[in-house]
Amino acid sequence: MRTMKTLSTGLAGLLLSTLLASTPVHAAGEEVIEAMADYLMFVDYGGATIRPEQIPAEDWESLYVIDTRDAGQYQEGHIPGAVNIEWRQVLDQFEQMPRDRTVLVYCNTGTLSAQAGFALRLAGMENVRILQGGYREWQDMGGFDAHQRAVEAAAQ
Repeated sequence: MRTMKTLSTGLAGLLLSTLLASTPVHAAGEEVIEAMADYLMFVDYGGATIRPEQIPAEDWESLYVIDTRDAGQYQEGHIPGAVNIEWRQVLDQFEQMPRDRTVLVYCNTGTLSAQAGFALRLAGMENVRILQGGYREWQDMGGFDAHQRAVEAAAQ
């Protein structure tokens, strides 16, 4: 069985070219399927998801936040400080993403950002987290104050 490091270095090129070319995985051969299976054996149960209430307000400054929605949705409203990289383009920006900070990706509900996060993690980024529930839940939970609200609710 391969380790996560072996996956990210040995098969990342083949996997990235497959993902970028929008080629169905089965068309790329057994190596890609095996690489994905190996990855799934090592990924944590939550698939790197994190909920808004798990992030204390002071921790947001240390995150590299990526809004994976299209530019129009980003312009309508986004998490302050987030950069806009559409989910289909995250691998194009892969080399410019920080490796020394947690990268948090989000969309409206968490569905498209989960795909972006999966691609980034398969490409070797172990510091990626996916905001479960996306922008909508972040807003509904209180934005940067979601953690504090959850703490206060638990204390009652």
